[in-house]
Amino acid sequence: MSNETHIPMRPVWDQPDTSRIPFKVYTDEQTHQKELEKLFYQNHWCYVGLEAEIPEHGDFKRTVIGERSVIMVRGADGEINVVENVCAHRGMRFCRKKHGNAKEFVCPYHQWNYDLKGNLQGVPFRRGVKQDGQVKGGMPKDFKPADHGLTQLRVAQRGGVVFATFDQEAESFEDFVGPEMLHYFDRMFNGRKLKLLGYNKQRIPGNWKLMMENIKDPYHPGLLHTWFVTFGLWRADNRSELKMDKHHRHAAMISTRGEGGKNAQTTGVSSFKEEMKLHDPRFLDVEVEPWWNGPTAVMMTLFPSVILQQQVNSVSTRHIQPNGHDSFDFVWTHFGYEDDTEEMTERRLRQANLFGPAGFVSADDGEVIEFSQEGFEQKPFHRSLAELGGREIGDTDHMVSETLIRGMYEYWRKQMED
Repeated sequence: MSNETHIPMRPVWDQPDTSRIPFKVYTDEQTHQKELEKLFYQNHWCYVGLEAEIPEHGDFKRTVIGERSVIMVRGADGEINVVENVCAHRGMRFCRKKHGNAKEFVCPYHQWNYDLKGNLQGVPFRRGVKQDGQVKGGMPKDFKPADHGLTQLRVAQRGGVVFATFDQEAESFEDFVGPEMLHYFDRMFNGRKLKLLGYNKQRIPGNWKLMMENIKDPYHPGLLHTWFVTFGLWRADNRSELKMDKHHRHAAMISTRGEGGKNAQTTGVSSFKEEMKLHDPRFLDVEVEPWWNGPTAVMMTLFPSVILQQQVNSVSTRHIQPNGHDSFDFVWTHFGYEDDTEEMTERRLRQANLFGPAGFVSADDGEVIEFSQEGFEQKPFHRSLAELGGREIGDTDHMVSETLIRGMYEYWRKQMED
């Protein structure tokens, strides 16, 4: 298990339940530091990448868990390892490349080198140097390389997706996700080999939890996003469900696309643009895939680190990477399946334009998160409201509810107030 840093927590939750959320949970730096320890470095499995990103022996990807730099690498034996990007000698973040291929990892500071599992295998001048017929310097005689490797994380792989944890005593990945959410995870990652299509990345000046909230919030898509409401991709009158795991930490928003156009549910909704037409109708050239089993969109949050997206034919992971209490990096990994036709790959790439930093839909989310953070910082003694659908927590068969947000903060409080 990772070394726990005990951070005493000033009371920030001064509201009676989780339908009212204190602004301080987004603005307090001490709270943020405790979140990193409690939610990213202990007891939780965090997303690190796709197997398809490192197909060959020695391929690696540098990424993060929380704010700790880690490396996902495929070893000479084909196994995937995740090690912390901190040299055991003097603590340097030795790996600077984002992606690459290596036979070993070498710290440039003093050239300590490690194999692809993180084991220390070479220390320059370990046995000293010869001068004037004598051996001088070197490491102590009882120095053991086996005691000075890189921190090696536990790794879990399922359906081509890689997760890791610093906590050697954490529950299994399957127990962490739970049967309710594994159903939706396995729907998208169903054993077909994945094919990497590309990345988007943005830095959003807001608290990382706001993006988790955003994808647990079915209230806003049919109001904020012109594309969703106008073309029927996601709005309140679509057939839909909200599902959670038993701890209420993970969730899935499930929707089936409507026909679009104007009806009673769009009257008075300012984001609905009846006159809006596509210059290129291929953006909505949707092909129903057998694995959907009905829903045309499933947005799944695996707390605390990743969003798994299927929105019509566009599929991606969205990695949340905190950067202080008021900023996070958001990394989209777009993928398809190796047995996709060329036409389907083009379709996935075309529909991916809905998402990412400048996406026709997702650009809205980054902007409202930034403006929300500005409001929290301005008025840190206040609270936000999540009472749509009542104050209860539970699954629903509609989208007019903030139950998933209430559930997430119920779990957050249990973890943070221990």
